[in-house]
Order: sequence, then C-alpha cells, then structure tokens
Amino acid sequence: MLYLLLSVLIGTALSFAPSPVYKNHVVKKVATLSAGGFEWEDPTSDQADPGVDNPFKNPDLLKSKDGDDSSDDNEDLKVDPARLLSPRLRGCNLYFIGMMGSGKSAVGDALARRMGTYNFLDTDNILEKATGLSIPQIFEEEGEDAFREAEAQVLDSVHAHVRCVISTGGGLVMRNQNWR
Repeated sequence: MLYLLLSVLIGTALSFAPSPVYKNHVVKKVATLSAGGFEWEDPTSDQADPGVDNPFKNPDLLKSKDGDDSSDDNEDLKVDPARLLSPRLRGCNLYFIGMMGSGKSAVGDALARRMGTYNFLDTDNILEKATGLSIPQIFEEEGEDAFREAEAQVLDSVHAHVRCVISTGGGLVMRNQNWR
C-alpha cells in the first residue's frame, strides 16, 4: 500500500515537470540501479543529463560577432543563456538568499524575465501585502519572533508554486524550519 502511494505521489510530482523539446537530441535510456529494493538513476551519469549542454561548448548556439558562421575567438551566443536554464531546472524553483540589500530582488526579477517561463516572487513583498504593514512596522508592533513566524508561513505558501524565481528575506535562512 505504501509503495503504491509513493509511486502515485512521485508520478504526480514528476508530471508537473516541463517536457523539454530539443532539436537534434537523441533521447538516451537511463540505466537504473537497484539499491535496497528500489530502482534509482545515478545522477552523476552522462545518461541522466537532460540534454542541455554548456551553451558555450555547443557550436549550434555560437555565432561569430562579424555575422558569419566561421569559428574564431570572438564568439557570442545566438540565444540568451538564461533561456537555457529553464529546461535544465525542470520546473524547480530557484531561491535567492543573501544579506539584506544585496540585490536578491533586482537580480531575481531580471533573471525570471530573461528565463521567459519563470515568475518572480519576493517573500518580503508578499508578507507586506498579506499583513498590510511594512516590515519595520511588523518588527515594531509584533516583534521579531512574530515576523519570523509569518515569514516562514509565506515561504511555505510560495514553496507550493513551480517555475518561480523566489527572493527571500535576509533572515529567512536563520531558522532551521525554513530549510525543510
């Protein structure tokens, strides 16, 4: 019964992952290994790679600056590398953590726009809209413990979304419960 429940849950979670479409990509059968009665794919094998290679090593994505197709040391990419990140993540969220004022929101918003299929979420903005108070007001009126608890609730709510670039509050990583 538990095995059936796990397979249903895993199948449901995997169904949300985008199905990548690659030109000239040969789909490889991934070798499965048996460990403790379960089959698993070795994530370090070349076969587990989803087919998105380093864009700077892919001659189909490179073009020379002077416009012709000849290879030289002055090569650029034909596509934005951020667009290539989206299929690599397979729908998983990308979290930005760092000190207050370090640029998490600015960089996260720009990256989400460049990726194309990802949305940007800022946990501080969500918290301010949900409470109707600014972060300094929450600290002043409710205290840091109440703020951190509300911040953890916001993190739990955004965790349910897929294909998001999420900017977190500077102190969000200080609580162990937020790492689960």
